[in-house]
Amino acid sequence: MNRLIDIIIILCTLTIISACKDEDEEETIVWGDRTVIVYLSGENSLSSVVATDIEEMKRGSRLIGNNNLVVYVDRSYKSELPWLARIRDGQITDSVSVADIGIDKRDVDSSDPTVMKAVLHYAVRHYPARLDYGLVLWGHSTGWLSSDFSARLTRAYGIDNGHNSLSNTGYWMTIPDLQRVLSTVPHLKFIFADCCNFMCLESLYELRNVADYIIGSPAEIPEAGAFYTDVVPALFESTTFAVSILNKYSPADDISPPLAVVKTSEMENVAHATRNILQTIKEDMRDSYPDMTGIIHYYNTNAKNGYLPEYNIFYDAGDFFRHHAPEGDYRQWKESLNRAVVGKTMATRWETDKVWSVFYSDFTMTEDNYHGVSMFVPQDPSKGNYANFNQEIRKLAWYHAVNPENNN
Repeated sequence: MNRLIDIIIILCTLTIISACKDEDEEETIVWGDRTVIVYLSGENSLSSVVATDIEEMKRGSRLIGNNNLVVYVDRSYKSELPWLARIRDGQITDSVSVADIGIDKRDVDSSDPTVMKAVLHYAVRHYPARLDYGLVLWGHSTGWLSSDFSARLTRAYGIDNGHNSLSNTGYWMTIPDLQRVLSTVPHLKFIFADCCNFMCLESLYELRNVADYIIGSPAEIPEAGAFYTDVVPALFESTTFAVSILNKYSPADDISPPLAVVKTSEMENVAHATRNILQTIKEDMRDSYPDMTGIIHYYNTNAKNGYLPEYNIFYDAGDFFRHHAPEGDYRQWKESLNRAVVGKTMATRWETDKVWSVFYSDFTMTEDNYHGVSMFVPQDPSKGNYANFNQEIRKLAWYHAVNPENNN
């Protein structure tokens, strides 16, 4: 039914466009079996690696069959407006600037939800899919975090500094805002988040209704992200795309970050199971804050973003419950998680801006204690910024779904 509704929306949109455009205006409409849109938010410290990834995408595009690979690119080039194009057979084609899309060039902030919405709607109109859609989120991410330092200075995905520099000071998009944008486009087969700390239960739950699968890492990822020469063909595999992306994320001689695939239709069940197990843990601890010693943690990016390195925000969700819940309750919870995490690859270490010997020496990664997803665990508010984190988590739907105090 969702697929039929998506097709009807696309056909109606194309009819309206055809009726309203000038007779002399030619508009590119290219159908593909699957359309994958890469939203490349690179007006920040990642700008220097954009060109490399585009070249990899061009090479990978030679093996995508009758599909559409559409890329939106915003990088720190003063002489270049952000642009959108199709990549096909190793070539960039049909390139248009944001001005052609209808976005005022004086107001191009790729972390602005209105800009992302305009870009995605343009891509769907001009490169509609017969079967389904995928989205690649390329750029920075801070998981679920969304501290408001000003009216628009927020955190979560896609930092845009707004002045074509390599700075990471600027505007971000919150996960709830991302959800609202994605709810206006055809339902996605998958989101591949090529950005740090994305596989947290808080973000996954927020996005559960806009995509069938979410693929990414609970940890930090390499600056250049995925190896797109191999990953681009994997994006277009009909049924095996998710596991294939995990397997081809990095060249064979590189260290790959921990990765996971989540089936979002299971997130309500995971939330229900988490609510139950948290009730057990809370009763056992009698409102004390849990000891997190030895539990796997995935750090936020660096001290410059306002969150100091000693604050551990992203704990491995299953490793936490393995430590603190009765074994039977943990096993029951894990059964729910296993139905959601349908693929994962472990890493004993990954690229990070921390000193591994200092920051990653207090836990051990094994197949048993790595669960593929992270979760924030409220900590003692007397320890600096934890008071803020404990409040910020309340902005997420996940908090209200799993908090034992929120009785129905």
